Amino acid sequence: MVEPVNSSLGKMLLEEISPVVMVLCTPLVEETFLKNGLSFVETLKPFCNFSNIDVPVRTSGDQLYRLKKFTLRLFNASDIRQPNVEVAKQRLEHVITQAGEKVFHDLKSDPPQITDILSNPESEIAPTWFQYYNKELIRTLSFSDHEAFDHPVACLLVVSSKDEQPVNKFVDLFNTNRLPSLLNDGVMDPKILKHYLLVHDNQDATTERTSKVLSEMRSTFGNNECNLLCTNSSKEGNVEHQANPWASFKSSVSANKLGCALTGDDIVEIKDLMQEFASRHIIPHMEQKVRDLNQQISATRKGLRNQIKTYGGEKEKTMYTFSSTESQIRILGDYAFMLHDYELALSSYRLISTDYKLDKAWKHYAGVQEMMGLAYFISDQSKKEAEYCMENAFSTYLKLGRAGFQNATRCGLWWAEMLKAGDQYKEAASAYFRICGEEPLHAAVMLEQASYCFVLTKPAMLNKYGFHLVLAGDHYKNCDQVSHAIRTYRSAISVYESTTWSHIKDHVHFHIGRWYALVGMHDVAVRNMLKVLDCGNQSKATQEIFLRDFFEIVKKTGMKHEVVGLQLPFINMSSLQVIYEDHRTYASQASVLVQESIWQSLEDDIIPSLNSGKSNWLELQSKLLPKKYKESNVCVAGESVKVDLEFRNPLLISTSITSVSLICELTSNSDDLTVNKEPSSLSVGTESSAEHNQRRREKLVRLTVTPSEEGILKIVGVRWRLSGSVVGVHYFQSTPGKAKTNKGRRKNKLTPTDALKFLVIKSLPRLEGSIHHLPEQLYAGDLRYLVLELKNKSESPIKNLKMKISHPRFVNPGNHEEDVTTEFPECLKKGHEQNFVQSETSSVFSFPKDVSLQGGKSLRWPLWFRAAIPGTISLYFTIYYEMENVSSIMKYRTLRMHYNLKVLPSLETSFEITPSPSRLQEFLVRMDIVNRANSDSFHIHQLSTVGCRWGISLLERVDTILPSKSLLPGQALSCHFMIKDNRKSGTEEEKTISNPPSQTDVKMFTQDDDEKLFDIVNSPLANFHESERSCQETSDQLSTNTVDFILISHVAKSSNPSGVADIPKILSHHSCHNRIRSSNPLSWSLDGPQTIYHDFSTSLCEIQLKLVIRNTCDGLSSVSFNTIDYLPDAAAPIPSSGNQSGWRYVPPSRETPSSMESSPPFIWSGLSSTKVQIQPLSTTEIPLQISVFSPGIYNLSSYELTWELSGHEDASSGTCQGYPYYITVLQPK
Repeated sequence: MVEPVNSSLGKMLLEEISPVVMVLCTPLVEETFLKNGLSFVETLKPFCNFSNIDVPVRTSGDQLYRLKKFTLRLFNASDIRQPNVEVAKQRLEHVITQAGEKVFHDLKSDPPQITDILSNPESEIAPTWFQYYNKELIRTLSFSDHEAFDHPVACLLVVSSKDEQPVNKFVDLFNTNRLPSLLNDGVMDPKILKHYLLVHDNQDATTERTSKVLSEMRSTFGNNECNLLCTNSSKEGNVEHQANPWASFKSSVSANKLGCALTGDDIVEIKDLMQEFASRHIIPHMEQKVRDLNQQISATRKGLRNQIKTYGGEKEKTMYTFSSTESQIRILGDYAFMLHDYELALSSYRLISTDYKLDKAWKHYAGVQEMMGLAYFISDQSKKEAEYCMENAFSTYLKLGRAGFQNATRCGLWWAEMLKAGDQYKEAASAYFRICGEEPLHAAVMLEQASYCFVLTKPAMLNKYGFHLVLAGDHYKNCDQVSHAIRTYRSAISVYESTTWSHIKDHVHFHIGRWYALVGMHDVAVRNMLKVLDCGNQSKATQEIFLRDFFEIVKKTGMKHEVVGLQLPFINMSSLQVIYEDHRTYASQASVLVQESIWQSLEDDIIPSLNSGKSNWLELQSKLLPKKYKESNVCVAGESVKVDLEFRNPLLISTSITSVSLICELTSNSDDLTVNKEPSSLSVGTESSAEHNQRRREKLVRLTVTPSEEGILKIVGVRWRLSGSVVGVHYFQSTPGKAKTNKGRRKNKLTPTDALKFLVIKSLPRLEGSIHHLPEQLYAGDLRYLVLELKNKSESPIKNLKMKISHPRFVNPGNHEEDVTTEFPECLKKGHEQNFVQSETSSVFSFPKDVSLQGGKSLRWPLWFRAAIPGTISLYFTIYYEMENVSSIMKYRTLRMHYNLKVLPSLETSFEITPSPSRLQEFLVRMDIVNRANSDSFHIHQLSTVGCRWGISLLERVDTILPSKSLLPGQALSCHFMIKDNRKSGTEEEKTISNPPSQTDVKMFTQDDDEKLFDIVNSPLANFHESERSCQETSDQLSTNTVDFILISHVAKSSNPSGVADIPKILSHHSCHNRIRSSNPLSWSLDGPQTIYHDFSTSLCEIQLKLVIRNTCDGLSSVSFNTIDYLPDAAAPIPSSGNQSGWRYVPPSRETPSSMESSPPFIWSGLSSTKVQIQPLSTTEIPLQISVFSPGIYNLSSYELTWELSGHEDASSGTCQGYPYYITVLQPK
């Protein structure tokens, strides 16, 4: 931060608040100096600024200080008046117009970049003419009646030696009629210092007379008050000054003519004259004046009010003459300020400020506050006080209305400069904004100055910088200052170019384009108007204006109507897709749109490696191709290269787009010569037209080019015609194309040019393929028989076919011998004579070696399809085939097929399996089914368990499970089954009870129907189930204690419209890895007699029992058996805590007699406790014995089983209470 004295404001205060010298001269004096192209005052002005005057000064105190810098302001007496408002306004407008003329030729250059603006020093950011404008604006308030620093300090009376009676001329000059009105009206003190100057013209005056007149002057006015100035020493009047001191003061005259009669000695004499006048006369006079005023005011009690007040109307107005105490104090303060005694100035301003405020003399009060703020600033005292005084002055001026706005403007300018000197640029911008006012040209300058403050803040406030530039530009244009409007808008472009603020960007470019057209720069206007054509964010009316003006400007250019970079319509380069076929061919447009990475992942398993180890055909191709074509794409002669490009109309109005075509080149690769073969060897066309690009519509245009000969094909760009008058051209070299056969990681990254460059090779066989009868929408579980048909339309045969399927869970290839002779799905039922070979489930299918496809032939191959899961499914097929003796570059090709399917939800199943508490290896299955379809009902055909381990049987009749025979949309159903583990136990074969024979299928339809069950053991159901097992992965899949189910259903015949177009004939639902759920890992049963007769008169009764325990989990189980000898109520059944949900224990034919009294307790007389280890899924037996002392019915549940598991994720330990087991002991009759 610079010192206040050396700041921009400090220099301005030194020039603008400095002593004024009133000049009175005769016409002959002016005539003498006009020989130099200058008036007398203009001649002296460059020498009134003293940068090192070094004069000692003593004002109010006894201590001296030295003035280093000092400035005088010289004015003719006729100019000492308040400027006319209109004249001042015209003068300011002239300053702005001149500045605009100087920058006009710079408008053709590129606009400045924001990075360059930020890197410039502070002095170079804002235009230099601002300082001159601000000074002129301040000078419009010169010689006001409420300030004293513009009052003349001295009067310089100048007479020529050629004048008659020069001494009398001096007296006549200081005549009341010639003095300014401000002196005659009592506002200024007419008793000022007078200094007399005699001018001698060396060209046409004699020195004798001049000496005589000078002696007479000194005798009349005093020796010290008179001086002689000799000038025009050059007789020829052709002196040229290298550093002309008047050039910056008078630019209207050529610098060579200014001072042409003044020699170097003349200039030195003028400098000495002004130096002496300032140091020996002006400064001592002001010094003495300050001392006298200070003494006078102190003697007459500071603050005494001596006022002459006049009252007019309702509002009080106060006027102060130069002799009033308030005016004297103001003069004292201003003189002290100009003599750089800022402490004395501040004390004087404080003293008078209160008086003005009490008198409600608000303009005088504001002026004093303004000077206090400047004094605080220049003396580098309290910055807070300085800002407070400026704010107070500014607000007070504004309260005066229009009468005080000019003063408020000057105050605001000084305030802004004060803030800028303290690096408070944001606050300075606010000050500029507050003084904009209603005058548009003045507001434009202030807004532009505010914008440069925003760019100087740390960090730079670029958005506000650009916004204020745009506001300033609008005001400039309203005042017909077009050059300045263009200049400010050009600077704003760099701010908004990188933003997404489309509205303001369109505004800036559109108006710049129009303004450039106004000044005749039509080529620059078109460049800017091109950037607003993509104006979809604007209103319809605005868009119509944009387009209308654009076409008008283009018409005025006289240039060819072919515009490169035309943005209407918008060319969506991200949509650019170059579709061509090399070794990869496509069955449909849907296959083309698939990402290349998906196809590559499929083809990695079927493309064979070549002789060079892991090298593929692309590496071989790079060896076979010439070096200059290694990075080119490869296409086949006779096969079209397609370019998909999206044209978008961003507007709300319709536009006409016609004649859309590719710009292509086909050159010979036989030698280095480039031969354009486009007319005869290229067929360029448009598959989809964009003749009329309607409003807000996007049109994907497919452009094609078909080379018929070998060579190098280049797609250069695209051409179209807009509204029949302007041809738009867009070249692709500037933006990379997105080729659908991009080589990915297999090739080096293509340049934008190479992405649209093709090596055309000779014609090759091409395979076509389709899958018949594949519906687009179907239900989950739908099983279909499909046919894959391949056609070879070329003359050459193809062989070694392979097929890779992305979803083997959905598709299972059949065998060529599987020609379905019986109607589907009857061929899949049990007992049918047609058997399908179960093939290994794999994603890669190799056609038999003997299968080849000759030229002009077709091949049909069976496919089994099952919709595994609901949702939108994408199926990808890649078919690999080889060709013989056709091309040395390409030995094989692939056919890519893609189908999108919508699979609707159908039946949703869930199973819960719980073990029987009393029967080992038997389990209850609860199946829950929900029909998730929206409209169709389903018939349930059968439920099957997979494998030979599990037998399944119904627990209730089918007609009771589902009386309506169909499951309606949204209906839920629960039914129960019994399954039995048919494996042998760990110790001995399980005893079988009266159950139906083990079977793996149960009918879910009435027994009277003759329908057969489906065969789930063979293909395709078995293959699909294996896929489901691998896909339905759970944490239980490694467990051997799981069950798989297959539910077969079909859509019920109904009059309701079906959710799918083709009604499915069979649906299979696979549920895998269903684990048997139990709270404990054990199942057991107590075996023994139910009724015993014993004679208790001879002995007690001993009964042998056996406890069979089975470990139903996959972990090793440690079981402890403990008996309890006494029960409080032996006859009361004790409920088991181990009962499972859904089970209720009912002892078979063991009704407890209610009439028998409770018997005495029994005891466990055999093994009372033991511990055994049971292997997973194994059984063990424990022999037991009880002793009964009297007849009765006994509940043998008085034992506990405590178990511990190892190597299992479930609970590690637990205790089970024995199941109720009743035994009846009777006394024989």
